[in-house]
This record gives sequence, structure tokens and C-alpha cells, in this order.
Amino acid sequence: MRFVALIVWFVTALWGLYMLAVWLIENDATRQGNAASRLPIPVILAHVGLAVTGLVVWVAYLLLDRPVLAWTAVGILVGIALLGLAMFARWIPVYRMADDDVRVPVGATVGATAGGTLAGRSPRELPAEGSFPLLIVLAHGAFAVSTVVLVVLSALGVGGS
Repeated sequence: MRFVALIVWFVTALWGLYMLAVWLIENDATRQGNAASRLPIPVILAHVGLAVTGLVVWVAYLLLDRPVLAWTAVGILVGIALLGLAMFARWIPVYRMADDDVRVPVGATVGATAGGTLAGRSPRELPAEGSFPLLIVLAHGAFAVSTVVLVVLSALGVGGS
């Protein structure tokens, strides 16, 4: 189970890095008309930093078989999860805003402007996190929950050594 936790944690990290790359590409401060991101940079950096640190601690646990390292990884995962939940809560309104734009056809009389923008907003006015694919966000969250469960069960000694 310990190695399954490692694989699940690694896949979770890959999807998180994908979202980070999308956010960095779309969050171009030099482009005019970009909406400010609702995800604070310190929260993003802390989430990524803790995720990498926790993964390193978990690998150290697998190599050294020290229970204190497993529980350290659990503690780090709590911090990662809290930051992730905070970012998810701030992402939901952005996703709904992007969803509203998709449902209103270009040139519609309700909420459309003379320029033909969607619901009075152009796609560039969405924050960078509005470009996150829903499937990736949900998969990242589901794998994150699975990671926490597997790591806690492994730290408790469930599933063999």
C-alpha cells in the first residue's frame, strides 16, 4: 500500500503541475485586459512547495522505514489539503463565470455588448484559473483525497509493511 500511495501522490502532483503550468501561461501580467487571479501567489507556492516536500518525505519513509517520517508526511498532507481546499473554494466562482460565458451565444441580445462579447465579458477577462479543465481539477482532487487516505492507512500500518 505504501508504494501505491507513492504512485497516487505522484499522479496527483503531475496533474497539479499541469494546472500550475496553465496558470503561469494564462496569468501573463504584461497582457492588457487580463483579470486578476483569485488564487493568491503565496498560497499556490506554499501548496506546491509542501506537496514536493511531502513527496520527498514519503520517499524517505519508503527508503528508511521510519514511522516518524510517515507521520511527518501525514502532517504535511494536512497542510497541502487545507491549501488545496482554499484554492478550490476560490476557483468555483471562476469556473461558474466561465461556464456562464459558454452558455450565452455570441451576438445574443441578453447581456451581449456591441462588440459581440459573451455575457458582457470577453474570454480574456476571466482569471487565469478559468482555463483549468474541469476534469483535471476533479481528478486532482480525487487523487489527492486518495493520497491522504493511503498515506494515513500506511502510517497506521494497515496493508502490511
